[in-house]
Amino acid sequence: MSSLPHSAPGSTSTLRVANQQRVLDLLRRTVGTAGIDEAAGGPAVDAETFTQAEIARGTGLAPATVSNIVRDLAAAGLVAADPGSGRRGSAVRLAPGAGTVAGVDFGHSHVAVALGDLTGRVLAEERRSLSRAHHHTEALEIAAEMLERMSADYSTVRHVGLGLPAPVTGEAVGSPSIFPGWEGVNTRQVAEERFGAPVVVENDANLGALAEHRQGVGRGHDSSVFVKISSGVGAGLIIDNRLYHGSGGTAGEIGHLTLDEQGPLCRCGSRGCLEAYTSSGPVLDMMAAQLPGAGLDEIFAAARDGHISAQRALEDAGLHLGWALASIVNLINPAVVVVGGDMARAGELLLASARIGLRRHALDSVAMTPVLGSLLGERASLVGAVLMAAERTELVVDGS
Repeated sequence: MSSLPHSAPGSTSTLRVANQQRVLDLLRRTVGTAGIDEAAGGPAVDAETFTQAEIARGTGLAPATVSNIVRDLAAAGLVAADPGSGRRGSAVRLAPGAGTVAGVDFGHSHVAVALGDLTGRVLAEERRSLSRAHHHTEALEIAAEMLERMSADYSTVRHVGLGLPAPVTGEAVGSPSIFPGWEGVNTRQVAEERFGAPVVVENDANLGALAEHRQGVGRGHDSSVFVKISSGVGAGLIIDNRLYHGSGGTAGEIGHLTLDEQGPLCRCGSRGCLEAYTSSGPVLDMMAAQLPGAGLDEIFAAARDGHISAQRALEDAGLHLGWALASIVNLINPAVVVVGGDMARAGELLLASARIGLRRHALDSVAMTPVLGSLLGERASLVGAVLMAAERTELVVDGS
């Protein structure tokens, strides 16, 4: 993995690198709303451009310092500037050839891969099904092959963001019972060996929270909660515009809040967890007799068509979700709660009852916290992986 040049604290070289980083961080800010781009079927979002005067104001650096930094970064091929880049009014942006990043989102039965630019904009993406019993080596091989197919020059991938549907402590899955096939694995190490690039490993709900905060429903709020409900349930917490991990990296595991200690046995070994009531599995099980062979989308469609049992199954799931959300809003008072994952496709069939459950169990002062569906849908964790990879990519010029 690349690292910043080693210079004495306070040295001219250290200050130069720090100033370069400030300029580059500004240029990497993503524009547009909701992450709409060509990969999602919408209009392309142009890379952010700033005048040198705007860069000076945004970074607090002197105009002459900005001019020198832009010249050095342009010479290194990291930024592109309009002709006459010495003028403070010239436009500056990250150079298209500065490199790319990748995002990989693993689920219990899928893998999604995206290629992005250094602003975190998704350029191309692909999603494939996986066996629920998949082993990590098989999953990484499939992901690498997908990425190699979509990248014209695989060597330009400078960083990879990798999401897993389990607690991530350090560089490994923190609870093997929640994500079998990855137990005892130094995920970052094995992924870096396969991808040939630096890798940052993160919980998938945290990545979804980052994406919704930057490009989705949470945009403009300094605190938000993203809840991902698929075969499991997890949450990502944004507090003061930052992801909150907790001391061990497992903050947000609301799927294993106990709602009833005499309730159904959960895969974590406890009983009556939120996941045992609200995730996709219990809903599919409840409807198996009445709608044999139906998947989630068929159940959602039946509920919209008036199927009473399908409506009740989703209502029950939503009420339990609201009960758990009440604990979160009582504790951290977020501006908004965003619900994503497979179950979010039920829309108001799930969300309306979740709001009722929240109001029943939350303090009056937070009982009306908005509970909204994800704007990025099933792409949220993948978009977050690309954004995090772009953030972690070091783009400085070692002038020492």
